Amino acid sequence: MSNELEFLSRYVAKGKLSRRDFLGRAAALGVSATFANNLLASAARAEGPIKGGHLKAGLQGGESSNVLDPALNLSQVNFNFGKCWGELLVDMKPDGTLENRIAEAIESSPDAKTWTLKIRKGIEFHNGKEVTADDVMATIERHADANSKSAALGILQGIDTMKVDGSEVIITLKDPNADFPYLMADYHLVIQPNGGKDDPNAGISAGPYKVTVNEPGVRYGGEKFANYWQGDKLGHADQIEIVVINDPTARMSALQGGQVHMINRVEPKIVDLLKRAPGVTIQAASGRGFYPFNMFCDTAPFDNNDLRMALKLAMDREEMLDKILRGYGEVGNDMPVNRAYPLFSDDIEQRKFDPEKAAEYYKKSGHSGSILLRTSEVAFPGAVDAAQLYQQSCAKAGIKIEIKREPGDGYWSEVWNKQPFSLSYWGGRPTQDQMYSTAYISSADWNDTRWKRPEFDKMVIAARGELDEAKRKQMYRDIGVMMRDEGGLIVPFFNQYIDATGKGVQGWVSNPNQEMCNGYALAMCWLEA
Repeated sequence: MSNELEFLSRYVAKGKLSRRDFLGRAAALGVSATFANNLLASAARAEGPIKGGHLKAGLQGGESSNVLDPALNLSQVNFNFGKCWGELLVDMKPDGTLENRIAEAIESSPDAKTWTLKIRKGIEFHNGKEVTADDVMATIERHADANSKSAALGILQGIDTMKVDGSEVIITLKDPNADFPYLMADYHLVIQPNGGKDDPNAGISAGPYKVTVNEPGVRYGGEKFANYWQGDKLGHADQIEIVVINDPTARMSALQGGQVHMINRVEPKIVDLLKRAPGVTIQAASGRGFYPFNMFCDTAPFDNNDLRMALKLAMDREEMLDKILRGYGEVGNDMPVNRAYPLFSDDIEQRKFDPEKAAEYYKKSGHSGSILLRTSEVAFPGAVDAAQLYQQSCAKAGIKIEIKREPGDGYWSEVWNKQPFSLSYWGGRPTQDQMYSTAYISSADWNDTRWKRPEFDKMVIAARGELDEAKRKQMYRDIGVMMRDEGGLIVPFFNQYIDATGKGVQGWVSNPNQEMCNGYALAMCWLEA
C-alpha cells in the first residue's frame, strides 16, 4: 500500500495525476488525509521546489493597531508575517524536536543552570549587518525588560546573568531549567540588530523575506532576501503577500476565486463545503491550541471561586465540540495543557456538564443578575456561535449570560486582556513550563485571567528545575489540578488548526505546533508551473 501511494504521489508532483484522485485512492486504502498530504508534500519536495512567482495568503487576525515589533505580536497575521521576515535562535519541527537556526548549538551545564548559545557565523541581517552574539544578547535583554511589554517577559524572568564571549552568549539562570532551549523558540524572540532597541518596528531580521509592505490591518508584503543564510531551503516565491481578510466567508471566496493561494482559520462548519470546491485542499493538524473563555480572577464577580466553578460546570463541552468544532478537536478540562504535551497526566478527572451542581455553586456565590461575556468573530472560528451555545447551557443552571459582540478590529487591543470575561485563543507552547510561564504566573504580561497566586508560581518554578522526569510529571499534574479547580480559565476544547490551500500549492507540511505550517507556509510553499 505504501509503495503504491508513494508511486502515485510522484505522478501528482509531475502533474500526471490530480490531487483529488490521489486523495480518493488513499482514502480507499484506509490512509489518513494527514499522512496522504504529507506524502504529497514529500513527493513535491523530491521533484524540487519551483522558484519565482507571487504567493498570497488571506488571513484572519489583523488589526489597524498592529505593529511589526515582535515583542507586541498578538495576532495571527503578525505571527505568520513574522516567520517570513524574522529569524529565531531555534524553532520547533513537526515532530516536536528543536531545529537550530541562528543558534548553531545550545549546551547546558550538568545542573541545567548555565546555558551556552553558540551563534552561527555568516548570517546576515536584511540591512547587510552580520548577526552577532551581541545582537542576540541585546534581543533577549529587551524582551526581558518589563518596560518592553513583551509577551515573552514571563518566560525570561528566570535569567540571572548574561554575557557575551566571542560568538557565544552565556546565560545563567536563577534556578535550573531543563526546558530552556524550548523557551528560545518563542515566536516573539525574533533576533534583530542591537536587539531591536533602536527601532523594533523596522521589520529587520534575517528571515527569507525583506519587508516591502506594511499596511496594518490591510496587507503586508515581502521580497526574497538574496543573502538569506539558508539559501533556497525557504523562500521559493520571489514575492509573498498577506491580505487581511477577517471575514470567514470572504476568506473562503478569495481562495475559491484564486485571489489568494492559502487561508487560515477555516470554520469547522464549512469544512465539508470547502472540501468539494475544485482545487481546494483542507490542511488540518491537531496540536496544543485551545479556545478559552477567560475570567479575571481579581475582578468582581469573577473574584469568587464559587462563581467561577459554577461557570465551569455550566459548560457543555461535548455539545460545544460537536456543534462548534464539528469534531475537529477534543474536549478541554479547564487547564491550558492536553495530551500533546509529553508530561501530561491523562488520569485527571474530566469535568462534565452538570447544571444542577452549577446552580448550587451559583447560589453559594451570592451573585445575582446577568454576566457580561464579550466575543467576536476574530476570537476563534465559531466564537460568536460558541458564546450563544454557552448562554443556552448556562440558562439550564439558572445563570443569565449577556453577550456583547465586539468588532474584529481592535478586539485584541481593546477587549482581550482588558475586559473581565471574554473569548480568546491560544496556540499552545512547546512545553508546559512555557505555557504556564507565558500566561499564568503572577508576573506574566499575558496573564489574561489575572490569576495571581504566589503558591502557584512556586510550584511552576519548582517543576521547571526538577530534572527527574517522573517527579516533574507529578508536579505538573498538581499544577494542572490547581488551575482546573481554582483558576479563571474555562477550556471547552482544544482545536485543530484548519487551514486551506488552493490550486497548485505545493510544499505544505502538516505541523501541530501552530497554524499555517507553524507560520512558515508562505516561506516553504510554492506554486506549480
